[in-house]
Amino acid sequence: MNTRRQLGEFLQTRRSQLRPEDVGVATYGGQRRVPGLRREELALLAGVSASYYSRLEQGQASNASPEVLDALARALRLDDAERRHLHELASGGRRRGARRRPVPERVSPVTRQLITVLGDVPMVVLGRRSDVLAWNTLGHALYAGHLDPDGPDTPQRRPNMARLVFLDAHTRDLYADWAAKAQGVVATLRMASGRHPDDPLLAALIGELTVKSPEFAAMWADHRVKAGGDAIYEMRHPLVGTMKVTQQTLRTADDQAVVVATTEPDSPSHSAMTLLVHSVVTGRASAQDPRRDAPTRK
Repeated sequence: MNTRRQLGEFLQTRRSQLRPEDVGVATYGGQRRVPGLRREELALLAGVSASYYSRLEQGQASNASPEVLDALARALRLDDAERRHLHELASGGRRRGARRRPVPERVSPVTRQLITVLGDVPMVVLGRRSDVLAWNTLGHALYAGHLDPDGPDTPQRRPNMARLVFLDAHTRDLYADWAAKAQGVVATLRMASGRHPDDPLLAALIGELTVKSPEFAAMWADHRVKAGGDAIYEMRHPLVGTMKVTQQTLRTADDQAVVVATTEPDSPSHSAMTLLVHSVVTGRASAQDPRRDAPTRK
């Protein structure tokens, strides 16, 4: 992925979304030909020359200092995640080297231990490309009960959460506000593209989704970023009905995301989740019952 081009597109998109009145820029009632701030107006707010800022947007400069980037972030009113993304895009252009085929991601023993300990809570471990690296039984039942539960065990067969959200009908139906979930997925992928600009598999995933999903292409062009955190989604599960689920995302040292799903105690959603747990436990016990497939004696 071309980080200089990404940097320029990110700056241009954020500049177009910032209104002059938001930052105290006088317009004197004149008609403006561009949405948001002009390049020279943003450069003035950040304390850099208009020509230098123009080169940044056009992908012709790769030596922006941390101080300049911080000044641009303040002028654009970026949040912490957006500020980190800006720095990662700028540094990506300087650290480019020989490309190496990425090795398959693996879940550490510590993370697997966490999944085991929290066996009664739905959990999914996602890699930097949103591949499902691991899930517990409840995580599989909540998010993708229609898929092979052993899929994450083989790198070539691993489900990919971004593909599921945009290309899988079951996953689309799972979220009452699908657009909010989809925007979160795109924002997380955009953050990953800044961290790993030389990952060919990540670039291939983004290219595939851009071609196959016009909705993804439109959201990707918006350059929103997201570092993780918590989100509440209304999920319409085919087995237990509708429930509000809080998805908490924890980051590991390996840049993997551990997604934990919980519901509010003593709520209808908690009752639905309890019913899902019961159905999973009952199904697992039935599958392990040696009498289940035993021939009937006459």
